[in-house]
Amino acid sequence: MFRLTVPLLRTSLTATVRGSTCAAPLPLRCCYSPVASELVQKVQAKKIRRDVEKERHDYTLAHPIWDDWEVEHTKVEHQKPKCLRDHLAYRTIQLMRFNFDVLTGFRSGELTTTKWANRLIFLETVAGVPGSAAAVIRHLNSLRRLERDHGWIHTLLEEAENERMHLMTFLDLRKPGPLFRLAVFAAQGIFWNFYFVSYLLSPKFAHRMVGYLEEEAVITYTKLIEQMEQGAYPEWQERSPPAVAKNYWKLSDDASMIDLFKVIRADEAHHRDCNHLLSELDPHDDNPIRD
Repeated sequence: MFRLTVPLLRTSLTATVRGSTCAAPLPLRCCYSPVASELVQKVQAKKIRRDVEKERHDYTLAHPIWDDWEVEHTKVEHQKPKCLRDHLAYRTIQLMRFNFDVLTGFRSGELTTTKWANRLIFLETVAGVPGSAAAVIRHLNSLRRLERDHGWIHTLLEEAENERMHLMTFLDLRKPGPLFRLAVFAAQGIFWNFYFVSYLLSPKFAHRMVGYLEEEAVITYTKLIEQMEQGAYPEWQERSPPAVAKNYWKLSDDASMIDLFKVIRADEAHHRDCNHLLSELDPHDDNPIRD
């Protein structure tokens, strides 16, 4: 088994290959602010394991595989806005959250598995946009300026793919109809262009906005998990996670839907912390959480 771990308070990656260890230094080009340094430590403290022994049919990027401790200790957190840019990012996401709640029926009537499935599917079609848009912009900047990207592109692409895998998993719960697909088409067109322009104008604003978006995602999954742990939604209690999810997150054969939602919540918390960190950095800084 080949795994990579990111040690706390160190600037090197340690690769362990069947018991042998080698260290690869990660020189960083900048000195981080106290807030950024704290976020670096927080992200690096997670024992992120990379499974590179992929099955032949698995073309996904290396991504975090969470252990039981990390899954159970994922919690709701909030990064308080510190400046006008942060407040604008926070208010933008709160407005989006309000409209999203109305459209998915979360502000009226009883919550059902149908409402939850619609919400989760629609949420992930939006959440997969920022990483891909930001990666495209940074890729084109690297080509145009004839310079390296300093490790941001891969992190952004992995985030985008991870969100897409959430979507592929939830499609097993419900098959969207024509009107739902039309709404996804419209929302993607609006949000892609909005986020693309936002990133061109201010990458820090864009990453902070995603950080707040992921905060809301953690809140959403925490609410769902708490309800299911109290016995709600028996039809989901009796289901087993789809095969695509078991393969992607390396879930056990007897894993439950609650186990699935917990690892997805851990993904969202990771994206939250990573984007809040990236919003503290200059776009030309080294990415301290790069693989």
